[in-house]
Amino acid sequence: MVSGLLLYFAFICYAQPAACSLFPPKRWDETHFGLMGSFYINRTFFFDVHPPLGKMLIGAAGHMSGYDGSFLFPPGDNYGDVKYMGMRIMCATLGASIVPLVYLTVLEWSLSWSAASITAMMVIFDTGTLTLSQYIILDPILMFFIMAAVFSLVKFQSHHSRPFTFLWWLWLFLTGLFLACAFSIKWVGLFVILFAGIYTAWDLWMLLGDLTLSHKALLQHLMARCVCLILVPAAVYVGIFSIHLHLLNHSGPGDGFFSSAFQSNLVGNNLHNVSMPQRIAYGSIITLKNHRPAGGLLHSHPHLYPEGIGAQQQQVTAYPYKDENNEWLIKKYDQWGNILRGDDETLTFVKNGDLIILEHVSTGRNLHSHDERAPLTTNHQQVTCYGENGTGDANDIWRVEVPGAPIGSPISVVKTRLKLVHYLSKCSLFSHSKTLPAWGWEQLEVTCNPYSRDGRTLWNVEDHSNPNLPNVTFDVFQSSFWDSLIESHIVMAQGNSGLKPKEGEVTSQPWQWPINYRGQRFSGYNNTEARIYLLGNPVIWWANLSLLLLFLPFVLVWLIRRERGLEERGTSAERNYRAYTTCSWFLLAWCFYYLPFFLMRRVLYFHHYFPAFIFNCMLSGVFLDHLLGLMDSYLLPEKNGIFHNSGMVVISAVILQSFYMFQPLSYGMTGPLAREVNSTVTRLKWLDSWEI
Repeated sequence: MVSGLLLYFAFICYAQPAACSLFPPKRWDETHFGLMGSFYINRTFFFDVHPPLGKMLIGAAGHMSGYDGSFLFPPGDNYGDVKYMGMRIMCATLGASIVPLVYLTVLEWSLSWSAASITAMMVIFDTGTLTLSQYIILDPILMFFIMAAVFSLVKFQSHHSRPFTFLWWLWLFLTGLFLACAFSIKWVGLFVILFAGIYTAWDLWMLLGDLTLSHKALLQHLMARCVCLILVPAAVYVGIFSIHLHLLNHSGPGDGFFSSAFQSNLVGNNLHNVSMPQRIAYGSIITLKNHRPAGGLLHSHPHLYPEGIGAQQQQVTAYPYKDENNEWLIKKYDQWGNILRGDDETLTFVKNGDLIILEHVSTGRNLHSHDERAPLTTNHQQVTCYGENGTGDANDIWRVEVPGAPIGSPISVVKTRLKLVHYLSKCSLFSHSKTLPAWGWEQLEVTCNPYSRDGRTLWNVEDHSNPNLPNVTFDVFQSSFWDSLIESHIVMAQGNSGLKPKEGEVTSQPWQWPINYRGQRFSGYNNTEARIYLLGNPVIWWANLSLLLLFLPFVLVWLIRRERGLEERGTSAERNYRAYTTCSWFLLAWCFYYLPFFLMRRVLYFHHYFPAFIFNCMLSGVFLDHLLGLMDSYLLPEKNGIFHNSGMVVISAVILQSFYMFQPLSYGMTGPLAREVNSTVTRLKWLDSWEI
């Protein structure tokens, strides 16, 4: 009953404003995830650094609410008559559902309705959680499945005295299912899997100490958990990717991030049922794909390397998107120093061992390397484009080498894996995942690697055109599902680690998050727009941090007293044990969802902290309820709960008042900015770092 009321109230706060178009529709990452939902509806392949489930759910919500997937969600534009509300309402509903989940989880673990109520109020009246839950983004979906997994785990544990019953199996299965769903939205779902794994290991250790259980029963317990918490999540995760790859089977903007074999599975890609000249001849125009997962296409553009970065010649990079600047004309360099463009009537095919020159079609300069340091990998040689109208020097000559193939064997589109070895320096053309600075348009570095055995020196011809050769249809080795699955994960991992902030974007550091040091603008930059600012309710956040720090000495004293036999026996001892162990589990979950970010090298944002914030709220609710109980026990035991009841009233009033004060952060601020005269939101700017 109480959880139902909480869900209804949370829906009023979270979902109804979105449903009523209270917020102008141009919000931060909505431009990304709304577009990705569109891609699922029209089955267009795209690349994202996160697993697919969250975007699939967004697309499904849009499809079921009448959205046709035709809108591109351009940044800064209003959505007009686009039927985007179904996607917002789905995200808001899952965000609102976090409230009853945390209430029921705390109630189940602490057996205290007051602890559960404090937790629920902290979550429902936090302006940050409210803001995140009202838009088409992944965070409310992720937090819902994290909390659903923890709740299912706790419910499963509550049936420990009735093993192998229907409800026991149901909650164990649901735990595995929700763990898989959390991991299938963002890889930070791994942390709740680790939490569940440690909890399960502790549970099995307790069972091992139960001498009434036979060896057969212990084995059954172990196998049940392996099936539901390992095999089921793995099957669900793989199944989600199978659906993802089946749905997105048409060529789209994500093609270039993947190998040629992967692209040949995509309808509309020029490698799908390919029709082009199969064997490469001189005079052909080709594109070269670095034959590694997430490898780019060999690319150049009319921009020069800046002063101090080797020779100030034309930049050569690897670029994952298809572009006319990826096209190269292949010319033969023979033993007498003649350069053949392949324009004569006698067609000559490129063979293993040939000396060639690659001319960049757009600029007329040749692929070139010389004894200058590469910009990032300084033990490699710099690669540039050099010359004019196809005329350069001896440093433009490269030898074609096909590992394991005899000299003179032909070069074919896609199938042939080749190396381009610099004729004078003997280094090999190389690319990897390092991105150049802004002067290199944040494209991938291309170098000449003296260690020719490096697998990243392998390339394949991806596109090929030659008017003197007939187009033929031939079998490209399409990647299998398992190959595509593995490649997808490698590409996602490299994309995730390479994320950098956009120009002018405000990022943050993990130390800033628990203290609510700086928020994140969702929209609106001047006094003529409705401004939404992602910032936690400071009263709740600072209370959370204070209670977490206070809990540490309390639990240490309790452990010492318990070890020394000083802990009182009876009901009081049971309450202490339940409160401190419950808080300790929530502290562990908070650590999992906070501390790893200090080790991450990718760009970080304030919203990454919110799963940890939810666990901090759960710890605070239980510990605050425990402190009120201690006050009653030690200060006024004869008053029968006066401290506890009065404290609940005060806590509720403070949380409600703070929400009323800071709710404009979530529902929209208008008028002058906080730093301007006569601003109505100056009273909300408690810290100078808040960009309200």
